[in-house]
Amino acid sequence: MSLCILAGGKLTALAVSMFTLSWTHSVQKTEWRETWAVTPAGLELRQAEVKGSGAGMEPGADAVLKDGWWVWHPTLPPQERVSLAASGMTPSGWKLCHAGGCVELGATVGNAVSLSGCPD
Repeated sequence: MSLCILAGGKLTALAVSMFTLSWTHSVQKTEWRETWAVTPAGLELRQAEVKGSGAGMEPGADAVLKDGWWVWHPTLPPQERVSLAASGMTPSGWKLCHAGGCVELGATVGNAVSLSGCPD
């Protein structure tokens, strides 16, 4: 499976099966990160982590504190597509990391990004 990233009208395919998304919350200015898997069923959220808590950032019910991060395993069904908004209210865009490196997405206001599994 590959991950398809549609950003600014440009489609990029990454040959990855796992990736991490991280960002800074617009109000709390606290980092949030999620680990996703690219599967035939869609994008599967495997783990979420937040460095603190606050408005709109409540850790999951099964969260445990590890090295200053609340870590839990959400029960979200596989997603066909994950849309990332670029509001301009956060200090940076979304950071997508995989085994081959990292890329920043949605750093420009209004530059929406869409993630999905690539068709075969």
